[in-house]
Order: sequence, then structure tokens, then C-alpha cells
Amino acid sequence: MPISAIFLDDGGVLNDNQRRSLEWERLVGEFLAPRLGGSPGAWGEANRVVFERQWRRFEEWQQQRLAADEWGDFFGSAVERERWLREMCEHVGIIAPPREACVALARETDEYVIPRVRAAFPGAVDAVRALSNLGYALRTASGTLSRDLERNLTSMGVRDLFAGPLYGPDLVRALKGGRPFYDRIFADAGVSPDEALVVDDAPDALQHAAQTGARTALVTTRGRPVDGPWSTIDSLAELPALVEQL
Repeated sequence: MPISAIFLDDGGVLNDNQRRSLEWERLVGEFLAPRLGGSPGAWGEANRVVFERQWRRFEEWQQQRLAADEWGDFFGSAVERERWLREMCEHVGIIAPPREACVALARETDEYVIPRVRAAFPGAVDAVRALSNLGYALRTASGTLSRDLERNLTSMGVRDLFAGPLYGPDLVRALKGGRPFYDRIFADAGVSPDEALVVDDAPDALQHAAQTGARTALVTTRGRPVDGPWSTIDSLAELPALVEQL
């Protein structure tokens, strides 16, 4: 079957995670320093250090949820939002607000930072526009929550080129890390897997997508190409030409 729909990952495909991290450090400092004291640079460093610890917790949490086929919002939980801000306060040497105020301020930080991050890979926006002009239905298949995908694609200026809902794990109640994530996305979107192309920078994710019968493309922003059931491109800018070949 010809490809009719293309499902794109966010971080590592549309947006550069390294640039995104640097943007977060800058913007977190810009937002929190006037509100809690300390220097913007100190808050940026705190964000980097604390997020590394938080990511390790997330990976352990995710493995447990995948084994039980359970969905949950790790980063959005009140427990994690409070812990994130409280640990950053400790790093900067600032007394953290009370619990409820801590959670509220952490979420206000998200609201401030996410729409202002600019981390698109060179050529990514042009590639999305080219694919849309070629008539492909553009979707997402990302570990990023749908609300944040809305902000990310809006800030890139391409939200209107994506059809329907933006698929993160929250919309299909399945974590990205197993075949059910893709089965549920295709079912909800009304797309047959044999008409779908899934684009990701994670070989493990593409293995699960390929199990559904979808075609896959690996973006090698993580390093050297990895052998598997996929085509390989160096960046999203190469995708329009690849799709036309397929």
C-alpha cells in the first residue's frame, strides 16, 4: 500500500533535545530568579542537575509501568513537580515555598518555558511543509504529552499542518515503549499500519512500530546508523525525498 500518513516523533526528530535542554536552562533561570531570588545562571545549572536525577527516576518508573501495561503522567504529577522545584531550590540555596505553592510555581514555570523554547532542527520546518504539500497526512507519535506537543508545534509555526489530535501517550493511555502505543494510535487515527510511516530517532521504538506492519525511518541524530527494519536518514530534512522513493 502507498504511504498516506506519516507519524513523527518530537525530540530527536522535529526538535533537538540538546538545544531544548539549553533553552530550558536559560528560560527557567529567567522565570525563577525574579520570583525566588538567586541568579538566572544558578537556576539554569540547578535545572540541569535536578533533571538528570529526575530522568533516571522516570526510566525506572517507565519500566515498571510498561511491565504492568499501565499509563501514568510522571512529569506532570504533583509529587514530581514539587520535588523538581524543591531540589532546585536546595541546589541554589533558596528556601522552597510550601508544598501547594511549590507545585503551582513549578507548573507556572512549565507554562512560561515550553511555549518559548526554540529548538527545531535545521530544515525540520521546511520538511514538514514539503510533506504537507505532497499530500501526506501528518501526525505525531511521541513520548511527549499531547498538551506539550501542541505548544511545541505551535511555536514551530506548523501546528496547522498536522491532522487531528497530536498523539502522545496520554491520548492513547499507553506509554511509548511497546507495541500497544502504536496499535492504539493507528486505531484512533483510522490509519491502517500498512499505509503508515513512523519516523523516530529511537531504534527500540521503531522495532515496536514495525511489529504492527508500519514502515519505519530512523533519524540518526543519536549517532551512527543501527541495522533494523527501517530506512535511515541523517535528519528530517531528508524525509521528503525518502518518502517519494518509498
